Amino acid sequence: MAAIHELLKQVQDPILRARLQEEFDHATQNKKFGLVFEEHLPECTPLYGISVKKGGAVAKKDTKISDTYTVIKLNGDKAICRNKVSGDVEEISKDELVAIAEFGQPIFPYLEHIDSVENAPDSNLWHTLIEADNYHALQLLEYLYPHKVDCIYIDPPYNTGARDWKYNNDYVDASDAYRHSKWLSMMQKRLRIAKRLLNPENSVLIVTIDEKEYLHLGCLLEEMFPEARMQMVSTVINRQGTSRTNEFSRINEYIFFLMFGNCEIAPLSKSEKYVHGNEIRWITLRRSNASNIRTARPNQFYPIYVDRDTMRIKKIGDVLPPSVDRNAVPQLEGCDAVFPIRDDGTEMLWGVVPDVLRDRLEKGYVKVCGYHKNKPQPYVIQYLTSGTISEVENDVYDFVGRNKDGSVIAIYKEAKAMMPKSQWDISEHDASYYGTRLIKSILQSNRFTFPKSIYAVRDTIKYFVTNNPNALIVDFFAGSGTTLHAVNLLNAEDGGHRRCIMVTNNEVSDDEAKSLKKRGYQPGDEEWEKLGIARYVTWPRTVCSIEGHDVNGNPLKGGYLGSDIPMSDGFAANCEYFKLGFLDKDMVSLGRQFCEILPLLWMKSGAIGKRPDYSGNKEPQMLVLPKNHFAVLVDESCYAAFAEEIRKHDTVDTVYFITNSESAYHEMSQDLGIADSYQLYRNYLDNFVIGARRDRR
Repeated sequence: MAAIHELLKQVQDPILRARLQEEFDHATQNKKFGLVFEEHLPECTPLYGISVKKGGAVAKKDTKISDTYTVIKLNGDKAICRNKVSGDVEEISKDELVAIAEFGQPIFPYLEHIDSVENAPDSNLWHTLIEADNYHALQLLEYLYPHKVDCIYIDPPYNTGARDWKYNNDYVDASDAYRHSKWLSMMQKRLRIAKRLLNPENSVLIVTIDEKEYLHLGCLLEEMFPEARMQMVSTVINRQGTSRTNEFSRINEYIFFLMFGNCEIAPLSKSEKYVHGNEIRWITLRRSNASNIRTARPNQFYPIYVDRDTMRIKKIGDVLPPSVDRNAVPQLEGCDAVFPIRDDGTEMLWGVVPDVLRDRLEKGYVKVCGYHKNKPQPYVIQYLTSGTISEVENDVYDFVGRNKDGSVIAIYKEAKAMMPKSQWDISEHDASYYGTRLIKSILQSNRFTFPKSIYAVRDTIKYFVTNNPNALIVDFFAGSGTTLHAVNLLNAEDGGHRRCIMVTNNEVSDDEAKSLKKRGYQPGDEEWEKLGIARYVTWPRTVCSIEGHDVNGNPLKGGYLGSDIPMSDGFAANCEYFKLGFLDKDMVSLGRQFCEILPLLWMKSGAIGKRPDYSGNKEPQMLVLPKNHFAVLVDESCYAAFAEEIRKHDTVDTVYFITNSESAYHEMSQDLGIADSYQLYRNYLDNFVIGARRDRR
């Protein structure tokens, strides 16, 4: 429909235009059954860093990226451009233009190396971060891993009306009449490619969302994936709630699970059952009844000192008489003094007197379960009542172990093997502490808002990859990088070798963009790019979590919950950071882009071992890389020597032949007998040409 509106604007005869508009409005009054939304104008992606060329598609940097031009002539630092809609010709400074990639056009991507972190030199495990618009990155991933991905986990923009996501490089806010359909159009295009990544025989697609779009998303997923078994789970992510004007305070969100083929949910192990319904019942320590104010029982108002770094209770203070201001209590180094205070500032009571709480703390019957920075009582403290304690000590519960803070883990003895339930209320999934506070401790700033709890992501993925220690996991809305962090934690806990590929753009926030523009910077400038999410958040978090320190080099404090892994130990893992770039088709066809294509070949072969780097002035005749498990024949006249070299190494299981002769390719491939063989550059070029045609539908 959006495309039709644009075409109507081009009708010069006002009477005809009005008549066509009237007929169009009448035709669209009858809504079809099911999910109907606008098929919006093709998306465009700005390609900062790509030169403006004759015949290329461009847009002005300071206008909507969808208002596109074709460069018809270059004249020094000027470009003569024709507007693709109006046909008007303008002379525009090249500095004011940016090259663009339009949806549906064939693109020929490559990966530009930006950085890497290597904390396991003896390991073949290499994760990947790709800085890119995720639509084009998905096109690349389809070439690399068609039907080979085991798990896709995404946390897309929630489309709440805040300025938190863009369509055609322009923020979509609550006033946009097409807000919902733009969001659905954006999701549909990406999910269509994601479907071709997933292994149809055994894989899972996981999508998180809140109440603003969950109904639309559910319909879209059912429509696009009729072969999948779909279920939705409700999960508590903030027990204190997030306030919205004249709305119920939101504490939860939703997770859609789409299971393909033989995909199965792993039942909870005995040690995990306590988080899903068979656990002992923890009660909030602060009294909630309106009559339980400080003066009602003065002996139940006292400070509890909580360590800021470990979130453990260090000390339980003495009773504070009603005449003494709570702000006058002695401070304990590295700790916050916590009192029972309601959100409106009312001083309440703790559930028990100090001596009783000290005894329960020593036995593991008290714990801190959440943190909310801007509340009068920032720490949520829970305890076990005397009745529950009696059941624990009389073997009604089965003692499982203790959390890192010493609090007990116990489940009902009669509990049997069980599946996870569809309502999750798990303290470790609290995004405010195990997301926001964790990333702040790493980045030493509040640069990223509302990241997921690392434990929420780990648990969500774990149900589907527990029995697949070599799973390939993709997140193409990577944000702050929680998914890779969670995969590394899961690998560390069970010895897995799962690999994660993350994709994120390098957008700066709206406020930062305004500030940078005032200072004279534009997208593509170094000062601008270094503040983008990929370079300022996702990659630093990845490096720091793997190496075990914050951005200032200080060791991370505390440990990962439910394990004996200190954060300062980091992880035995490695990661490459690439930026997606685009190649000229003709240059690829002529075989002049070998160095640029090589990282793709490494990834397509499984990203095994340290990425090979070839920077010679002349292309090699061949590359045999047994440590990377692949080989490339560049000069087919050297096939005999190439074959002889490959047969010396039984680790080479992927081979690329650069040849224009299809018969020669088949002859060499059959002679070697290696199943995973590809003809370059035909295989590469055909993939993106065919893919573009298919995605225009």
